[in-house]
Amino acid sequence: MIWQKACQVMHASMSDVTYSTWIERALKPLDLSGNQYFVKAETDFYHQFVVPRYSSLISNALKEVSGRELQLSILTPKQATDYQNGAVAIKKPAPQLNNRYTFESFVVGSGNRFAHAASLAVAEAPADAYNPLFIYGGVGLGKTHLMHAIGHYILTQRPEARLEYVTSETFTIELVTAIQTNRNVQFREKYRNVDVLLIDDIQFIAGRDSTQEEFFHTFNALFNAGKQIVLSSDRPPKEIAHLEERLRSRFLSGLIADIQRPDMDARCAILRTKAREENIAVGEDVIQMIASNVDSNIRELEGSLTRLSAYSNLSGRDISLELAQEALKEIISEHQPRSVSTQDVLQAVSNYYAVSVEDLIGPRRSRNITVPRQMIMYLSRLLTDTSLPRIGEMLGGRDHTTILHGCAKIESLIQTAPPIKAAVADLSKQLLRN
Repeated sequence: MIWQKACQVMHASMSDVTYSTWIERALKPLDLSGNQYFVKAETDFYHQFVVPRYSSLISNALKEVSGRELQLSILTPKQATDYQNGAVAIKKPAPQLNNRYTFESFVVGSGNRFAHAASLAVAEAPADAYNPLFIYGGVGLGKTHLMHAIGHYILTQRPEARLEYVTSETFTIELVTAIQTNRNVQFREKYRNVDVLLIDDIQFIAGRDSTQEEFFHTFNALFNAGKQIVLSSDRPPKEIAHLEERLRSRFLSGLIADIQRPDMDARCAILRTKAREENIAVGEDVIQMIASNVDSNIRELEGSLTRLSAYSNLSGRDISLELAQEALKEIISEHQPRSVSTQDVLQAVSNYYAVSVEDLIGPRRSRNITVPRQMIMYLSRLLTDTSLPRIGEMLGGRDHTTILHGCAKIESLIQTAPPIKAAVADLSKQLLRN
């Protein structure tokens, strides 16, 4: 019954052909055991195709119809047969993995494309692709997300896999506790008998002699046994001070993948994804405004949207550009080192489109002038506190209705015309950062 209802939910968000091909024909419900829901892929090909593309969709549908968090396991035909015959104990995914952090929910952009591809390759072929995989980047850029995604993917494809995800701080605390309680053997059994070991913030073991010694032997035991190791850090191995050279050389022996700050397009995509996941009704003008002002990291970007949503709920007002500017004024002022005037916008657009200021504020209505003029209206409303009548006054005495129409036109074109979307991003960045 749960599966039938979940299928109805999924079908509503997919085309008939896609649903029929990759859900209805490809998958069959198998069993619900506690909080774990088992689904059988009818063929190995279906399993290989569906797991990376539709696991998140299926999990969300199951949660919606059941009213609780169900851990999805999609089994190959052989795994399903073994499970039904009781021949293999299906291990529940590690509880420390965040269910939101999957490959499906990871927004790929120019700054993280390589790290994402490397992580997916490792997840698809643990210990055969890149071992170890070392991911580094600043705070809040998605390193932990990718590590959890690797874990989820592997456990969905191979539910019997032994996997441990841990931060280096937890690893150190467990080691100290094991030494104090004389449980060194149990500690080593836990970390040296896994198929996949993921350690977050590995830089924190630097300078801790006993932790580095233990991890060195753990690393060697796993690597020599052909097990996958994935590490993350806020800096590359060469820049981790007080790290033992024998560990540094092992980290450098694998694949090093860095994550950079998301660009404007990626920031907008992240906000749209967050809004969709949290059912936050937010317009493209607000998305653009937040993305233009918050470019430090993903965590702060999503936090801005969460703050705006809370502000909207508590004040009983719908989210609008004005409400966003009010709710996020502290964040905007922090990330906006200079104020933007309508004259700044006018000059920037004039330079960008190679159209004279006189033509932009004049009466001509040819397309090569109308679109830039509407861009001025949109950016002036987006980036300045100038009222609509004042914007109209600057543009040759146009009334506020014309300004509103121009803003709406650009907002619509952002959705359908990539050059307009790019122009808004370029001009916003130029105006806010110059």
